[in-house]
Amino acid sequence: MIQRFIELGEGYGDVFELCELMQTNQSRIYRTFLFTTEINGKKMHSAALALKSVGDSKFMPIYLCREGIPESSKRVEIFIEASKKAGINPVQVEVKPSKTFAEKDLYFHYLTGVLRLNHLLPQMS
Repeated sequence: MIQRFIELGEGYGDVFELCELMQTNQSRIYRTFLFTTEINGKKMHSAALALKSVGDSKFMPIYLCREGIPESSKRVEIFIEASKKAGINPVQVEVKPSKTFAEKDLYFHYLTGVLRLNHLLPQMS
């Protein structure tokens, strides 16, 4: 199974797009995630949606709004409500900030590893 992060943005208007993806792909939802990190002394969130692969494909897209949602934001509530409406409780995971990594792809590999180690994503097949 190949998991790949697809970044929608940094959590501003793109959270609504993520919620729409959830609604239109409800039968494909594997899991939703709310990543928490600390940036400059403030708690920030990333919202993510993992979808099941289509047909015989071994590709699992994970749509992500990266680190642009403050802790006490209405956008966090909107994402959690959309997840629950789809019948899923978002999994909350504490992670390192993406700025810790030299490249964004390294950050995405880190997230994939964290999720696989915690059995939140399927292992490579």
